[in-house]
Amino acid sequence: MTISISLGLYVLAGLCEIGGGYLIWQWLREGRPGGFGLLGGILLMTYGIIPTFQHAHFGRVYAAYGGMFIILSLLWGWALDGTQPDRFDILGGFLCLSGVIMIMYMPRT
Repeated sequence: MTISISLGLYVLAGLCEIGGGYLIWQWLREGRPGGFGLLGGILLMTYGIIPTFQHAHFGRVYAAYGGMFIILSLLWGWALDGTQPDRFDILGGFLCLSGVIMIMYMPRT
């Protein structure tokens, strides 16, 4: 599997998890119709499936996903809620991305 496909899977999983959580939030906290919650649940289930396509073992995949989740959450908040990341968010995001790269893509001996 190429790094670009692997990263694409992480982004897709992140969009499903954050999007699913966001839709459930909208349903329960903002009074949106029940269809928001249902679609959110489907996206969260899909999120649980997507990481199984990664070639690494469970612990490594989910450890690295944690870093991707942080970055995607900041971007989601910026795009949908208008909360622009500050310099510490950006620095933390780069640190997380560095961790993802080391965990998933560094050669093992």
